[in-house]
Amino acid sequence: MANTRQSTKRAGVEKKRQVRNQTVRSATKTTLKTALEAIKTLDAAKAKEAYMSAVKALSKAASKGAIPKGRAARKISRLTRMAIKTKPGVVPTTKSK
Repeated sequence: MANTRQSTKRAGVEKKRQVRNQTVRSATKTTLKTALEAIKTLDAAKAKEAYMSAVKALSKAASKGAIPKGRAARKISRLTRMAIKTKPGVVPTTKSK
């Protein structure tokens, strides 16, 4: 139980942040799961769209602080390697000279 006005306010703010972060993490997990399933299927267009949305969701969650940046980078890397191994055309290449 909070003893001061400041600690009461901090407890309320933390509760709001916890709820917001939980919704972001949940949505990110769902998007990632959908992308993994799409990559395993045969439809390349659907897999590419799902891959891009998963990368976007992970990056956004990391930038908001809902998940650690390293965890997001690791998940994006693993998803990319899996997508390249399964369907080479899914991952857009960004090679520039």
